[in-house]
Amino acid sequence: MPRFFVDHPLAVDTAFNLPEGPARHVQVVRMQPGETITLFNGQGGEYEARITLMGKRDVAVIVTGFSAAERESPLHTLLIQAVSAAERMDYTIQKATELGVTEIRPIHGTHSQQRLSGERAAKRLAHWQAVAQAACEQSGRTRVPVIHGVATLEDVLGDLPAGTTRLLLAPEASARLAALAKPAVGVAILVGPEGGLSEAEEAAAREAGFTGVVLGPRILRTETAGPAVLAVLQVMFGDC
Repeated sequence: MPRFFVDHPLAVDTAFNLPEGPARHVQVVRMQPGETITLFNGQGGEYEARITLMGKRDVAVIVTGFSAAERESPLHTLLIQAVSAAERMDYTIQKATELGVTEIRPIHGTHSQQRLSGERAAKRLAHWQAVAQAACEQSGRTRVPVIHGVATLEDVLGDLPAGTTRLLLAPEASARLAALAKPAVGVAILVGPEGGLSEAEEAAAREAGFTGVVLGPRILRTETAGPAVLAVLQVMFGDC
């Protein structure tokens, strides 16, 4: 059954027109009135809806059922990711979402090749949120991870929940991720840009309680490092 995220209040017996994106998809696959789709709005659970009208532009549905499906990981994970080139950042957000990340905080690093501000930053944030929503549609998640606006590392380091296990991906580190003790609260993962974090940024992260870890002898690209760590953590402490 086709499954769509809608930024719309959902309740059984309510009728409304689908937003443009889901409506277009329903039209492209030539669904007909009477057929059913699955909807979710990120507030938990998912809803069955029946198509009642298929117009040239509008697709109307009525919500007919609710399932309290919950597919979120018990492990709270925060990915602090240095902004990378467009497709690479999209990949990170997509795969991190599929792997159950709770929050993503994009940052600018000293060696970042991509820098966003103003209207351009706002457009990229909206795009990243759409990428996460689509990944939730595909993966079956009922809650969309929170994606924050681009910030500085300094701002993020000063705004982390107390008790969070803090991990810094550092090629020169000796601690292995596999030796990590079970987190008491959640895990924050810091991944630098293509050129890595500067010495000052690494020092600031360590001062804020981050511990350097490695996955093994190989150095991962910035777009794959975060998802790789999330996959290991889900196996160790999550629901994989």
